[in-house]
Amino acid sequence: MEKIELRGVKKYFSSKPVLRDVNLTVRKGETLAVIGRSGCGKSVMLKHIVGLLKPDDGKVFVDGEDITDLPEQQLYRIRKKFGFLFQGAALLDSLTVGENVGLGLAELSEYTPEKIKQIVTEKLAMVGMEGIENYMPADLSGGMKKRVGLARAIAMEPEIILYDEPTTGLDPIMADTINELINYLSTELKITSIVVTHDITSVRKVSDRISMLHHGEIIFTGTVEELDTTGNEVVIQFIEGRSEGPIKPSVKKYISDDEQRIRFNSKKRVEGIFQ
Repeated sequence: MEKIELRGVKKYFSSKPVLRDVNLTVRKGETLAVIGRSGCGKSVMLKHIVGLLKPDDGKVFVDGEDITDLPEQQLYRIRKKFGFLFQGAALLDSLTVGENVGLGLAELSEYTPEKIKQIVTEKLAMVGMEGIENYMPADLSGGMKKRVGLARAIAMEPEIILYDEPTTGLDPIMADTINELINYLSTELKITSIVVTHDITSVRKVSDRISMLHHGEIIFTGTVEELDTTGNEVVIQFIEGRSEGPIKPSVKKYISDDEQRIRFNSKKRVEGIFQ
């Protein structure tokens, strides 16, 4: 059964195509990794899935319901199905860890403060962060923030979690910890997951299937085994991390006139010192 489906989704910003013709399905209970170069439209695609952006053409379905043209009030009902782990965790600096995790519950549920506190304790324990409810975000490392962000994402018991670069900026051991948590939530809570990432190690560890977004279109969808045996040169170049291939990196070398003058004068001063 399809939990999420995008059909022919197109999106333009200032007449520039970002999503050209995206067709994507996410099955109930699976973890789908979405890979692709920076700026290829992965985050834009996630925003369409939760209705934060509307396509210029095409359709978006959640649980078989067309959400493309739903008014904001009805989209609220759909968004309750989602949890979101942001790239930088997006914790509010002025709130404690406990308040951050319980924020959605306090704003959107009718639970008592005691019930919210109980849920916060349970969710922090699930991500291995027991007993830090009174810490402030500034007291936490990057990996700890990611885990707190994940606790907040599951506090409302969502059916779907969207992960935006969940292992970016983490050391390999902490990244693997986050991968294990993604697998745990998928296995134990039967959560449907979309993981947007550049981390091929994570892709191999957490994915049931992988899709690659390139030039605004899905050019590959398959399992890890199919990823490893694909003949698509664009996919191969990306997963191998090679600069040579059909993907041409655009690197602009630009030095302003002022910077050139500074470099020239500095060079002359250094030469004068050592003459």
